[in-house]
Amino acid sequence: MSAKHTVLRAARWVDVDTGRVHSPASILVEDNAIAAVDPAQTPADARVVELGDLTLLPGLMDMEINLLIGGPENPSGLPHPMHGVQDDPVYRTLRATVNARTTLHAGFTTVRNLGLMVKTGGYLLDVDLGRAIEQGWVEGPRIVGAGHAITPTGGHLDPTMFQRLAPHIMPLSVEEGRANGVPQVRECVRYQIKYGAEVIKISASGGVMSHGTVAGAQQYSDEELAAIVDEAHRAGVRVAAHAHGDAGIRACIRAGVDCIEHGSLASDDTIAMMVDHGTFLVPTSYLSEGLDVSKAAPALQQKAAEVFPRARETLRKAIAAGVKIACGTDAPAVPHGDNAKELWALVDRGMTPAQALRAATVTSAELIGADDRGRLAAGLLADIIAVPGDPTADITVLQDVRFVMKDGRIAKQP
Repeated sequence: MSAKHTVLRAARWVDVDTGRVHSPASILVEDNAIAAVDPAQTPADARVVELGDLTLLPGLMDMEINLLIGGPENPSGLPHPMHGVQDDPVYRTLRATVNARTTLHAGFTTVRNLGLMVKTGGYLLDVDLGRAIEQGWVEGPRIVGAGHAITPTGGHLDPTMFQRLAPHIMPLSVEEGRANGVPQVRECVRYQIKYGAEVIKISASGGVMSHGTVAGAQQYSDEELAAIVDEAHRAGVRVAAHAHGDAGIRACIRAGVDCIEHGSLASDDTIAMMVDHGTFLVPTSYLSEGLDVSKAAPALQQKAAEVFPRARETLRKAIAAGVKIACGTDAPAVPHGDNAKELWALVDRGMTPAQALRAATVTSAELIGADDRGRLAAGLLADIIAVPGDPTADITVLQDVRFVMKDGRIAKQP
């Protein structure tokens, strides 16, 4: 529901730039934007929403999510390994509408959907879902979609559950993300952008939850990485790279990749390199506590046991060094709706609650090049949430979102 003028009143509001909490709170919303914070006057036609003893803050952002998997039939974590061949694009998209609503109601009003590799006939399902949300057909966050992730044959995200068993099951085209060599990776990037991708996702090193890949191994060559970044940047599109291993991370930084996902095994020198180049990090750190690996293959459990403790220590060093860190969960590896637990992890690894709030607001907005959100300030989009207590003192209150407004429309209220 929406009105031309809405006034939100609550006990407090957070200035995420300074980390200060102001009291009381009154925010005037006009159409889909914030008209004033603590306005001197309230328009006569304004609808007033009294939220009581809650704290207002800008909508949160999740920079690593996969709305098309996990969710209703498997709420506890990773999807069934056969989802790639059992779920057709229509079923996958319908499931994503449920995950999108869950994510919005958890207080996350903007996400980057960093695609997987599944058989879609070339359709960019996250882009289509984003269009449906934008047009008001279904509830969900604003989506910056990657379309299909891009990976070499046998790389992380290339479906590995069939490796060495059934090579002709689920063959993927270049358009669907499997690309080798400079000409193919250029073609693949161009295809994603042509059909609406706003970010390019690549697999630059092995993964923890993929068979047959070494988590630290670089997968694309330096030449292929440079070609991917060149194609994307010439079109004004940023590049996010799944990369656990130090060599892969360094290769990505040299190639000009904008953001490293995970970054688990980065050395001290590589962390310093990220600072020097202004490379963002989305650490997805709560995975080490929140990902249920008990049903995974023994080899994957062993990789997780080796990588996750090192990843936590790497993040502590990155925070101390001043790397630009944005919030991302890798949901459904962390179940949809539990996204705010990533902010707890950032605090546990060394951020203050105020720094974690900035990671999920202003830093995430900077990562996607959006200057119209991430703060409670006049002229910005009316993406506003409310929680009990003071999130600058106790970051866990973000796991109890009571009110959500997106684009000036109330999606959830007490």
